[in-house]
Amino acid sequence: MDKKKITIPQMKEMKQEGKKIKMVTAYDYLLASVIDKSPIETILVGDSLGMVVLGYDSTVSVTMDDMLHHVKPVVKGAPNTLVICDMPFGSYNVSISEAIANANRIMKEGGADAVKLEGGETVVETVRAIVNAGIPVMAHIGLTPQTVSQLGGFKVQGKDADAALKLLQDGQKLEEAGAFAIVIECVPAPVAKLLTEKLSIPVIGIGAGTDCDGQVLVAQDMLGMFDRFVPKFVKQYANLNGTIVDALQQYATEVDSGAFPGPEHSFGMKEEVLKKLY
Repeated sequence: MDKKKITIPQMKEMKQEGKKIKMVTAYDYLLASVIDKSPIETILVGDSLGMVVLGYDSTVSVTMDDMLHHVKPVVKGAPNTLVICDMPFGSYNVSISEAIANANRIMKEGGADAVKLEGGETVVETVRAIVNAGIPVMAHIGLTPQTVSQLGGFKVQGKDADAALKLLQDGQKLEEAGAFAIVIECVPAPVAKLLTEKLSIPVIGIGAGTDCDGQVLVAQDMLGMFDRFVPKFVKQYANLNGTIVDALQQYATEVDSGAFPGPEHSFGMKEEVLKKLY
């Protein structure tokens, strides 16, 4: 397919035109290169790589070095897809100057097109400063995995009127601070719909209903590769975990039996050369 990387202003145009924005995660060159062949407009190099790739219990342990290590091959693998990289826990909550420095690293060393960070009102001034430094920022509210312990675990946010109003206010303040888009995670669909209507920037949902301007899923979840747990908001479009296990089982069986490698997978040599070895 003939695919051209979308720009950040074009994302806002898509919202205005009612076109849905599609985003999935990628953490390596191989998957990024596959996504680059699809109609998916945006890739998120999420700190979810902590659990999916590195085996951590949460995203909190993910470091700047981890993020830089993974965003670089994604950028190389998906030259025709907009790449946004998460700022990990601890990279933007110490000081604004350190947040700008780390965002610069993601852009300069990692090659990302934009950064994403979590939080509402508490990070507004940080977002404003990073944007003023010339770096595009995607915000993230609702269920924010980096601070999940403060939220009382992985559960739906904004279920009562006060909490829902706070989400709406946070979204408006983040837009005013210069965020070009907002991810809203695990909130009631009517709240996400209202936020989407109130903001002029795109709202990307995950577990937030169908009325958002776009959707994001972890690729390994939607492809059925990561099976430690499957969140309610994930639809599995494939079962690659089972397919891969079956392939490995067949490989093991054929190695045991001698069926693999066959003649077509092996290299020969001339008989006269072989005789000289005996």
